[in-house]
Amino acid sequence: MGKLKQTGLVCAGLIGGVLISLQFSAIAEKETRVSLPIEELRTFAEVFNAIKQGYVEPVDDKKLITHAISGMLSNLDPHSSYLDADAYKDLQVGTQGEFGGLGIEVGMEDGLVKVVSPIEDSPADRGGVKSGDLIFKIDNTLVKGLTLSDAVKRMRGKPKTQIKLSILRKGEDKPIEITLTREIIKVQSVKSKLVEDGYGYLRVTSFQENTAAALVKHLNDLYKQGPLKGLVLDLRNDPGGLLNMAVGVSAAFLPPNTLVTSTDGRTPDAKHQFYTLPEDYLRGSKEDYIKNLPAEIRKVPMVVLINGGSASASEIVAGALQDHKRAVVMGTTSFGKGSVQTVLPLPGKTAIKLTTARYFTPSGRSIQAKGIVPDIVVEESANGSSSTRLREADLENHLENSKDKEKDAATPVKPQSKAPPAKPKNSPGKDEGDEPLEPPSRELASKKDYQLNQALNLLKGLQIMQNKP
Repeated sequence: MGKLKQTGLVCAGLIGGVLISLQFSAIAEKETRVSLPIEELRTFAEVFNAIKQGYVEPVDDKKLITHAISGMLSNLDPHSSYLDADAYKDLQVGTQGEFGGLGIEVGMEDGLVKVVSPIEDSPADRGGVKSGDLIFKIDNTLVKGLTLSDAVKRMRGKPKTQIKLSILRKGEDKPIEITLTREIIKVQSVKSKLVEDGYGYLRVTSFQENTAAALVKHLNDLYKQGPLKGLVLDLRNDPGGLLNMAVGVSAAFLPPNTLVTSTDGRTPDAKHQFYTLPEDYLRGSKEDYIKNLPAEIRKVPMVVLINGGSASASEIVAGALQDHKRAVVMGTTSFGKGSVQTVLPLPGKTAIKLTTARYFTPSGRSIQAKGIVPDIVVEESANGSSSTRLREADLENHLENSKDKEKDAATPVKPQSKAPPAKPKNSPGKDEGDEPLEPPSRELASKKDYQLNQALNLLKGLQIMQNKP
Protein backbone atom coordinates (compact mmCIF):
# COMPACT_ATOMS: atom_id res chain seq x y z
CA MET A 1 0.00 0.00 0.00
CA GLY A 2 3.06 2.21 0.21
CA LYS A 3 4.55 4.19 3.03
CA LEU A 4 2.02 6.27 4.92
CA LYS A 5 2.69 9.91 5.57
CA GLN A 6 3.34 10.59 9.23
CA THR A 7 0.78 13.36 9.48
CA GLY A 8 -2.85 12.48 9.02
CA LEU A 9 -6.29 13.74 9.83
CA VAL A 10 -8.43 12.27 12.55
CA CYS A 11 -12.19 12.42 12.29
CA ALA A 12 -15.00 11.48 14.63
CA GLY A 13 -17.89 12.65 12.55
CA LEU A 14 -20.58 11.43 10.28
CA ILE A 15 -19.60 11.11 6.61
CA GLY A 16 -17.70 14.40 6.59
CA GLY A 17 -16.40 13.64 10.04
CA VAL A 18 -14.74 15.42 12.92
CA LEU A 19 -11.21 16.20 11.76
CA ILE A 20 -8.00 16.97 13.63
CA SER A 21 -4.29 16.76 12.77
CA LEU A 22 -2.27 14.23 14.74
CA GLN A 23 1.05 12.42 14.39
CA PHE A 24 1.05 8.80 13.33
CA SER A 25 4.69 7.78 13.66
CA ALA A 26 3.65 4.78 15.75
CA ILE A 27 1.49 3.49 12.93
CA ALA A 28 4.25 4.06 10.40
CA GLU A 29 6.79 2.21 12.57
CA LYS A 30 4.47 -0.74 13.07
CA GLU A 31 3.93 -1.01 9.34
CA THR A 32 7.22 -2.85 8.83
CA ARG A 33 6.72 -5.16 11.83
CA VAL A 34 3.23 -6.46 11.06
CA SER A 35 3.31 -10.14 10.12
CA LEU A 36 1.56 -10.58 6.79
CA PRO A 37 -0.92 -13.44 6.23
CA ILE A 38 1.04 -15.17 3.45
CA GLU A 39 -1.56 -17.82 2.61
CA GLU A 40 -4.38 -15.28 2.39
CA LEU A 41 -2.26 -12.96 0.25
CA ARG A 42 -1.44 -15.88 -2.03
CA THR A 43 -5.19 -16.52 -2.42
CA PHE A 44 -5.71 -12.84 -3.23
CA ALA A 45 -2.98 -13.02 -5.88
CA GLU A 46 -4.59 -16.09 -7.43
CA VAL A 47 -8.00 -14.37 -7.58
CA PHE A 48 -6.39 -11.29 -9.09
CA ASN A 49 -4.64 -13.41 -11.71
CA ALA A 50 -7.83 -15.34 -12.50
CA ILE A 51 -9.71 -12.10 -13.13
CA LYS A 52 -6.92 -10.72 -15.30
CA GLN A 53 -6.75 -13.87 -17.40
CA GLY A 54 -10.33 -15.06 -17.57
CA TYR A 55 -12.78 -12.21 -17.06
CA VAL A 56 -15.00 -11.63 -20.07
CA GLU A 57 -13.52 -8.16 -20.63
CA PRO A 58 -10.11 -6.67 -19.88
CA VAL A 59 -9.90 -5.12 -16.41
CA ASP A 60 -7.53 -2.33 -15.45
CA ASP A 61 -5.06 -3.27 -12.68
CA LYS A 62 -5.59 0.00 -10.82
CA LYS A 63 -9.36 -0.48 -10.89
CA LEU A 64 -9.08 -3.99 -9.43
CA ILE A 65 -6.74 -2.92 -6.62
CA THR A 66 -8.90 0.13 -5.82
CA HIS A 67 -12.02 -2.03 -5.53
CA ALA A 68 -10.14 -4.52 -3.34
CA ILE A 69 -9.01 -1.76 -0.97
CA SER A 70 -12.48 -0.26 -0.93
CA GLY A 71 -13.99 -3.65 -0.10
CA MET A 72 -11.58 -4.24 2.77
CA LEU A 73 -12.46 -0.94 4.40
CA SER A 74 -16.19 -0.72 3.72
CA ASN A 75 -16.80 -4.11 5.34
CA LEU A 76 -15.20 -3.06 8.63
CA ASP A 77 -17.78 -0.47 9.72
CA PRO A 78 -19.94 2.24 8.12
CA HIS A 79 -17.29 4.95 8.44
CA SER A 80 -14.09 3.29 7.21
CA SER A 81 -13.58 3.85 3.49
CA TYR A 82 -11.16 4.39 0.63
CA LEU A 83 -10.94 7.96 -0.67
CA ASP A 84 -9.85 8.42 -4.27
CA ALA A 85 -8.23 11.68 -5.30
CA ASP A 86 -11.54 13.48 -5.84
CA ALA A 87 -13.11 12.23 -2.60
CA TYR A 88 -10.00 13.11 -0.60
CA LYS A 89 -9.95 16.60 -2.07
CA ASP A 90 -13.64 17.06 -1.33
CA LEU A 91 -13.11 15.93 2.28
CA GLN A 92 -10.43 18.59 2.74
CA VAL A 93 -12.37 21.33 0.94
CA GLY A 94 -15.67 20.49 2.65
CA THR A 95 -14.35 21.47 6.08
CA GLN A 96 -13.85 25.00 4.76
CA GLY A 97 -17.60 25.41 4.40
CA GLU A 98 -17.75 25.62 0.61
CA PHE A 99 -18.08 22.76 -1.85
CA GLY A 100 -19.98 21.77 -4.94
CA GLY A 101 -22.88 19.35 -5.12
CA LEU A 102 -26.34 18.70 -3.70
CA GLY A 103 -25.68 19.00 0.03
CA ILE A 104 -26.41 15.47 1.27
CA GLU A 105 -24.69 13.53 4.04
CA VAL A 106 -24.77 9.93 2.78
CA GLY A 107 -23.77 6.38 3.60
CA MET A 108 -24.23 2.96 2.01
CA GLU A 109 -26.80 0.29 2.88
CA ASP A 110 -27.51 -2.93 0.96
CA GLY A 111 -25.77 -1.52 -2.09
CA LEU A 112 -27.87 1.65 -2.14
CA VAL A 113 -27.00 5.21 -1.12
CA LYS A 114 -28.71 6.02 2.16
CA VAL A 115 -29.37 9.63 3.07
CA VAL A 116 -28.16 10.37 6.58
CA SER A 117 -29.19 14.01 6.49
CA PRO A 118 -29.64 16.78 3.92
CA ILE A 119 -27.55 19.83 4.77
CA GLU A 120 -29.65 22.76 5.87
CA ASP A 121 -30.73 25.10 3.05
CA SER A 122 -29.00 22.99 0.38
CA PRO A 123 -30.57 21.90 -2.96
CA ALA A 124 -31.32 18.50 -1.40
CA ASP A 125 -32.97 20.08 1.64
CA ARG A 126 -35.09 22.46 -0.42
CA GLY A 127 -35.94 19.72 -2.92
CA GLY A 128 -37.50 17.44 -0.30
CA VAL A 129 -34.79 14.81 0.24
CA LYS A 130 -35.24 13.27 3.71
CA SER A 131 -33.16 11.38 6.24
CA GLY A 132 -33.47 7.64 5.66
CA ASP A 133 -34.20 7.94 1.91
CA LEU A 134 -32.58 5.23 -0.23
CA ILE A 135 -31.25 6.46 -3.57
CA PHE A 136 -31.41 3.58 -6.06
CA LYS A 137 -30.88 5.49 -9.31
CA ILE A 138 -28.87 8.60 -10.20
CA ASP A 139 -30.13 9.94 -13.51
CA ASN A 140 -30.25 6.77 -15.61
CA THR A 141 -27.61 4.85 -13.65
CA LEU A 142 -28.57 2.22 -11.08
CA VAL A 143 -26.70 2.66 -7.78
CA LYS A 144 -26.52 -1.10 -7.17
CA GLY A 145 -22.97 -2.16 -7.99
CA LEU A 146 -21.44 1.28 -7.51
CA THR A 147 -19.13 2.13 -4.64
CA LEU A 148 -20.13 5.01 -2.40
CA SER A 149 -17.31 7.05 -3.93
CA ASP A 150 -18.61 6.35 -7.45
CA ALA A 151 -22.16 7.31 -6.45
CA VAL A 152 -20.97 10.54 -4.86
CA LYS A 153 -18.99 11.38 -8.01
CA ARG A 154 -22.15 11.05 -10.10
CA MET A 155 -24.04 13.38 -7.77
CA ARG A 156 -21.33 16.02 -8.07
CA GLY A 157 -21.11 18.28 -11.09
CA LYS A 158 -20.99 21.80 -12.37
CA PRO A 159 -23.24 24.34 -10.66
CA LYS A 160 -26.59 25.01 -12.39
CA THR A 161 -26.69 21.51 -13.92
CA GLN A 162 -29.62 19.25 -13.10
CA ILE A 163 -29.68 15.73 -11.70
CA LYS A 164 -32.56 13.31 -11.12
CA LEU A 165 -32.59 11.08 -8.03
CA SER A 166 -34.84 8.03 -7.82
CA ILE A 167 -35.65 7.35 -4.18
CA LEU A 168 -37.23 4.63 -2.06
CA ARG A 169 -38.86 6.08 1.06
CA LYS A 170 -40.35 4.26 4.01
CA GLY A 171 -44.13 4.55 3.98
CA GLU A 172 -44.30 5.28 0.26
CA ASP A 173 -45.60 2.55 -2.07
CA LYS A 174 -43.95 3.93 -5.20
CA PRO A 175 -40.47 5.28 -5.90
CA ILE A 176 -40.07 9.06 -5.69
CA GLU A 177 -38.25 11.02 -8.35
CA ILE A 178 -36.67 14.33 -7.37
CA THR A 179 -34.91 16.65 -9.80
CA LEU A 180 -32.30 18.92 -8.22
CA THR A 181 -30.05 21.66 -9.52
CA ARG A 182 -26.44 21.46 -8.41
CA GLU A 183 -24.87 24.51 -6.83
CA ILE A 184 -21.91 25.61 -4.78
CA ILE A 185 -22.78 24.70 -1.23
CA LYS A 186 -21.82 27.52 1.11
CA VAL A 187 -22.65 26.59 4.64
CA GLN A 188 -23.03 29.39 7.17
CA SER A 189 -22.24 27.32 10.18
CA VAL A 190 -23.44 29.78 12.88
CA LYS A 191 -26.63 31.86 12.98
CA SER A 192 -28.10 33.84 15.86
CA LYS A 193 -31.14 35.82 16.90
CA LEU A 194 -32.44 37.63 19.96
CA VAL A 195 -35.76 35.81 20.14
CA GLU A 196 -37.04 37.78 23.12
CA ASP A 197 -35.69 40.52 25.32
CA GLY A 198 -32.80 38.92 27.22
CA TYR A 199 -33.04 35.50 25.54
CA GLY A 200 -30.60 34.60 22.79
CA TYR A 201 -30.65 31.82 20.19
CA LEU A 202 -27.55 30.29 18.58
CA ARG A 203 -27.83 27.80 15.71
CA VAL A 204 -24.75 25.74 14.76
CA THR A 205 -25.32 23.80 11.52
CA SER A 206 -21.86 22.21 11.26
CA PHE A 207 -18.35 22.48 12.70
CA GLN A 208 -16.04 24.07 10.12
CA GLU A 209 -12.69 25.86 10.25
CA ASN A 210 -14.13 29.17 11.49
CA THR A 211 -17.16 27.95 13.45
CA ALA A 212 -15.87 28.69 16.95
CA ALA A 213 -14.64 32.16 15.97
CA ALA A 214 -17.99 32.85 14.27
CA LEU A 215 -19.84 31.68 17.39
CA VAL A 216 -17.83 34.14 19.52
CA LYS A 217 -18.74 36.97 17.13
CA HIS A 218 -22.44 36.05 17.28
CA LEU A 219 -22.34 35.89 21.08
CA ASN A 220 -20.76 39.34 21.26
CA ASP A 221 -23.41 40.67 18.88
CA LEU A 222 -26.14 39.26 21.12
CA TYR A 223 -24.57 40.85 24.19
CA LYS A 224 -24.45 44.24 22.47
CA GLN A 225 -28.25 44.15 22.54
CA GLY A 226 -28.25 43.82 26.32
CA PRO A 227 -27.38 41.30 29.06
CA LEU A 228 -28.64 37.77 28.44
CA LYS A 229 -30.99 36.04 30.88
CA GLY A 230 -30.82 32.76 28.97
CA LEU A 231 -29.33 31.18 25.88
CA VAL A 232 -30.44 28.34 23.59
CA LEU A 233 -27.71 26.49 21.68
CA ASP A 234 -29.37 24.61 18.81
CA LEU A 235 -27.40 21.57 17.60
CA ARG A 236 -30.34 19.77 15.97
CA ASN A 237 -29.53 18.14 12.61
CA ASP A 238 -25.87 19.14 12.98
CA PRO A 239 -23.90 16.24 11.41
CA GLY A 240 -20.55 17.25 12.90
CA GLY A 241 -17.27 18.60 11.53
CA LEU A 242 -13.90 19.56 12.96
CA LEU A 243 -13.04 18.26 16.41
CA ASN A 244 -11.01 21.31 17.40
CA MET A 245 -14.06 23.44 16.60
CA ALA A 246 -16.17 21.27 18.91
CA VAL A 247 -13.57 21.96 21.60
CA GLY A 248 -13.61 25.69 20.74
CA VAL A 249 -17.40 25.92 20.96
CA SER A 250 -17.31 24.10 24.30
CA ALA A 251 -14.55 26.44 25.49
CA ALA A 252 -16.86 29.41 24.95
CA PHE A 253 -19.14 28.14 27.74
CA LEU A 254 -16.85 26.15 30.06
CA PRO A 255 -14.05 27.29 32.41
CA PRO A 256 -10.45 27.21 31.15
CA ASN A 257 -8.59 23.89 31.32
CA THR A 258 -11.81 21.85 31.44
CA LEU A 259 -11.94 18.39 29.85
CA VAL A 260 -14.18 18.32 26.74
CA THR A 261 -13.63 14.82 25.36
CA SER A 262 -11.13 11.97 25.25
CA THR A 263 -10.29 9.32 22.67
CA ASP A 264 -9.09 5.76 23.24
CA GLY A 265 -7.83 3.16 20.77
CA ARG A 266 -5.17 0.48 20.27
CA THR A 267 -2.26 2.80 19.40
CA PRO A 268 -0.69 5.46 21.64
CA ASP A 269 -1.62 8.13 19.09
CA ALA A 270 -5.29 7.22 19.45
CA LYS A 271 -5.27 8.03 23.18
CA HIS A 272 -5.76 11.72 23.79
CA GLN A 273 -7.58 14.20 26.02
CA PHE A 274 -8.90 17.51 24.74
CA TYR A 275 -9.31 20.47 27.09
CA THR A 276 -10.64 24.02 26.77
CA LEU A 277 -7.09 25.23 26.11
CA PRO A 278 -5.91 27.29 23.11
CA GLU A 279 -3.57 24.52 21.98
CA ASP A 280 -6.57 22.16 21.64
CA TYR A 281 -8.90 24.46 19.70
CA LEU A 282 -6.61 26.82 17.76
CA ARG A 283 -5.26 25.44 14.48
CA GLY A 284 -3.04 27.93 12.70
CA SER A 285 -4.86 30.87 14.26
CA LYS A 286 -2.68 33.38 16.09
CA GLU A 287 -5.50 35.04 17.99
CA ASP A 288 -7.33 33.34 20.85
CA TYR A 289 -10.87 34.40 19.95
CA ILE A 290 -12.25 33.00 23.24
CA LYS A 291 -10.58 35.91 25.05
CA ASN A 292 -12.97 38.29 23.31
CA LEU A 293 -16.00 36.83 25.09
CA PRO A 294 -17.64 38.58 28.05
CA ALA A 295 -17.08 36.68 31.29
CA GLU A 296 -20.83 36.48 31.88
CA ILE A 297 -21.26 34.03 29.00
CA ARG A 298 -19.93 31.19 31.14
CA LYS A 299 -22.67 31.80 33.71
CA VAL A 300 -25.77 32.52 31.62
CA PRO A 301 -28.40 29.73 31.94
CA MET A 302 -28.32 27.49 28.86
CA VAL A 303 -30.40 24.88 27.07
CA VAL A 304 -28.85 22.73 24.35
CA LEU A 305 -31.27 21.32 21.76
CA ILE A 306 -30.42 17.98 20.11
CA ASN A 307 -32.19 15.34 18.03
CA GLY A 308 -31.46 12.22 16.01
CA GLY A 309 -29.67 14.32 13.40
CA SER A 310 -27.12 15.63 15.94
CA ALA A 311 -23.93 13.65 15.38
CA SER A 312 -20.22 13.50 16.20
CA ALA A 313 -18.94 17.03 16.99
CA SER A 314 -22.39 18.20 18.07
CA GLU A 315 -22.61 15.19 20.40
CA ILE A 316 -19.18 16.05 21.82
CA VAL A 317 -20.38 19.57 22.68
CA ALA A 318 -23.71 18.40 24.10
CA GLY A 319 -22.01 15.67 26.14
CA ALA A 320 -19.42 18.06 27.57
CA LEU A 321 -21.95 20.71 28.59
CA GLN A 322 -24.19 18.00 30.03
CA ASP A 323 -21.48 16.23 32.04
CA HIS A 324 -20.19 19.50 33.50
CA LYS A 325 -23.80 20.53 34.31
CA ARG A 326 -23.27 23.71 32.35
CA ALA A 327 -26.47 23.34 30.35
CA VAL A 328 -29.72 21.40 30.27
CA VAL A 329 -29.83 19.14 27.23
CA MET A 330 -33.32 18.98 25.72
CA GLY A 331 -34.89 17.26 22.72
CA THR A 332 -34.54 13.65 21.58
CA THR A 333 -31.63 11.19 21.68
CA SER A 334 -28.78 12.07 19.32
CA PHE A 335 -27.38 10.01 16.43
CA GLY A 336 -24.79 8.04 18.41
CA LYS A 337 -21.60 8.51 16.35
CA GLY A 338 -18.92 7.91 18.94
CA SER A 339 -16.06 6.48 16.88
CA VAL A 340 -12.91 8.18 15.63
CA GLN A 341 -11.63 7.85 12.08
CA THR A 342 -8.05 8.47 10.97
CA VAL A 343 -7.62 9.82 7.46
CA LEU A 344 -4.24 8.54 6.26
CA PRO A 345 -2.86 9.97 3.01
CA LEU A 346 -1.59 7.52 0.39
CA PRO A 347 0.44 7.95 -2.80
CA GLY A 348 -1.45 9.40 -5.76
CA LYS A 349 -3.30 11.99 -3.63
CA THR A 350 -5.62 9.28 -2.28
CA ALA A 351 -6.28 8.28 1.32
CA ILE A 352 -7.99 5.78 3.59
CA LYS A 353 -10.41 6.68 6.36
CA LEU A 354 -9.98 4.09 9.09
CA THR A 355 -11.80 3.78 12.42
CA THR A 356 -9.04 3.90 15.05
CA ALA A 357 -10.69 4.85 18.35
CA ARG A 358 -13.81 5.68 20.31
CA TYR A 359 -14.39 9.04 21.90
CA PHE A 360 -15.85 9.61 25.38
CA THR A 361 -17.60 12.40 27.24
CA PRO A 362 -15.80 14.01 30.23
CA SER A 363 -17.44 11.55 32.65
CA GLY A 364 -16.21 8.61 30.57
CA ARG A 365 -19.46 7.80 28.74
CA SER A 366 -19.25 6.24 25.32
CA ILE A 367 -22.16 7.36 23.17
CA GLN A 368 -21.34 4.99 20.29
CA ALA A 369 -24.58 3.49 18.92
CA LYS A 370 -26.45 5.00 21.90
CA GLY A 371 -26.29 8.75 21.55
CA ILE A 372 -26.63 11.56 24.06
CA VAL A 373 -29.80 11.09 26.09
CA PRO A 374 -31.41 14.47 26.85
CA ASP A 375 -31.94 15.61 30.43
CA ILE A 376 -35.46 16.50 29.34
CA VAL A 377 -37.06 14.59 26.49
CA VAL A 378 -39.16 16.86 24.28
CA GLU A 379 -40.56 15.56 21.01
CA GLU A 380 -40.79 17.68 17.88
CA SER A 381 -44.48 18.47 18.31
CA ALA A 382 -46.95 19.03 21.13
CA ASN A 383 -48.69 15.72 20.40
CA GLY A 384 -45.55 13.80 21.25
CA SER A 385 -44.57 12.98 17.67
CA SER A 386 -41.11 13.08 16.13
CA SER A 387 -39.99 12.17 12.64
CA THR A 388 -38.31 8.78 12.17
CA ARG A 389 -34.56 9.23 11.81
CA LEU A 390 -31.65 7.08 10.82
CA ARG A 391 -29.19 6.52 13.69
CA GLU A 392 -25.77 4.95 14.10
CA ALA A 393 -27.30 1.78 15.56
CA ASP A 394 -29.29 1.37 12.32
CA LEU A 395 -26.15 1.26 10.15
CA GLU A 396 -24.87 -2.10 9.01
CA ASN A 397 -21.67 -3.29 10.75
CA HIS A 398 -21.76 -0.39 13.20
CA LEU A 399 -19.20 -0.43 16.01
CA GLU A 400 -20.57 -1.66 19.32
CA ASN A 401 -20.53 0.49 22.43
CA SER A 402 -17.51 -0.42 24.56
CA LYS A 403 -19.37 0.16 27.82
CA ASP A 404 -22.58 -1.75 27.24
CA LYS A 405 -21.89 -3.90 30.29
CA GLU A 406 -21.41 -0.95 32.63
CA LYS A 407 -24.61 -0.24 34.52
CA ASP A 408 -26.32 2.97 33.39
CA ALA A 409 -23.16 4.06 31.54
CA ALA A 410 -25.08 5.71 28.73
CA THR A 411 -27.86 7.31 30.81
CA PRO A 412 -27.13 10.60 32.63
CA VAL A 413 -28.73 11.40 35.96
CA LYS A 414 -31.64 13.71 35.35
CA PRO A 415 -31.80 16.86 37.49
CA GLN A 416 -34.42 16.40 40.21
CA SER A 417 -35.83 19.87 39.78
CA LYS A 418 -36.58 19.41 36.10
CA ALA A 419 -39.35 17.43 34.49
CA PRO A 420 -40.59 17.15 30.93
CA PRO A 421 -43.03 19.93 30.14
CA ALA A 422 -46.61 18.80 30.37
CA LYS A 423 -48.69 18.61 27.24
CA PRO A 424 -51.35 21.23 26.81
CA LYS A 425 -54.65 20.04 28.25
CA ASN A 426 -56.34 19.93 24.91
CA SER A 427 -53.50 18.42 22.93
CA PRO A 428 -54.20 15.03 21.36
CA GLY A 429 -52.24 11.98 22.40
CA LYS A 430 -50.13 10.02 19.95
CA ASP A 431 -52.16 7.41 18.09
CA GLU A 432 -52.63 5.97 14.63
CA GLY A 433 -54.82 8.90 13.65
CA ASP A 434 -52.18 11.58 14.28
CA GLU A 435 -51.49 13.85 11.37
CA PRO A 436 -47.95 13.72 9.99
CA LEU A 437 -45.53 16.32 11.29
CA GLU A 438 -45.35 19.61 9.47
CA PRO A 439 -42.05 20.15 7.65
CA PRO A 440 -39.66 22.21 9.77
CA SER A 441 -39.89 25.94 9.22
CA ARG A 442 -36.95 27.56 7.43
CA GLU A 443 -37.40 30.67 9.55
CA LEU A 444 -34.62 31.10 12.08
CA ALA A 445 -35.98 30.53 15.59
CA SER A 446 -39.53 30.15 14.32
CA LYS A 447 -42.36 30.77 16.77
CA LYS A 448 -43.82 27.45 15.56
CA ASP A 449 -40.74 25.55 16.80
CA TYR A 450 -42.18 23.52 19.68
CA GLN A 451 -38.86 22.35 21.10
CA LEU A 452 -37.43 25.87 21.05
CA ASN A 453 -40.52 27.21 22.81
CA GLN A 454 -40.12 24.59 25.53
CA ALA A 455 -36.46 25.55 25.93
CA LEU A 456 -37.42 29.22 26.35
CA ASN A 457 -40.11 28.28 28.88
CA LEU A 458 -37.53 26.39 30.92
CA LEU A 459 -35.08 29.30 30.85
CA LYS A 460 -37.81 31.72 31.97
CA GLY A 461 -38.73 29.35 34.76
CA LEU A 462 -35.12 29.18 35.92
CA GLN A 463 -34.95 32.99 35.84
CA ILE A 464 -38.02 33.22 38.07
CA MET A 465 -36.53 30.71 40.51
CA GLN A 466 -33.25 32.62 40.68
CA ASN A 467 -35.03 35.91 41.40
CA LYS A 468 -37.10 34.54 44.30
CA PRO A 469 -36.19 36.14 47.62
